[in-house]
Amino acid sequence: MGRKRLITDSYPVVKRREGPAGHSKGELALKLEEEPQPPSVDEAELELLRQFDLAWQYGPCTGITRLQRWHRAEQMGLAPPPEVRQVLQTHPGDPRFQCSLWHLYPL
Repeated sequence: MGRKRLITDSYPVVKRREGPAGHSKGELALKLEEEPQPPSVDEAELELLRQFDLAWQYGPCTGITRLQRWHRAEQMGLAPPPEVRQVLQTHPGDPRFQCSLWHLYPL
């Protein structure tokens, strides 16, 4: 009886090249392990607003601004996050903050 066949026996052996010329695995690993930069304040606020847009418990967000949606949710007793309102009031004229994720899509 011979050796037990493995599924890998049916595939040819392929030797992998080392990384790109001039780079060793250690250098690439160091570049990948660099700490990511923390998001800026605007990015963090925009992410908060995106999460508010995606939270369906506050009702639909198409056709109205985020602040209108926040007020509607408050009037209906749905307790929208107060930090969303604070962010919206600090950027009153900026459409990146005022318009929902879906404002570019036709109804």
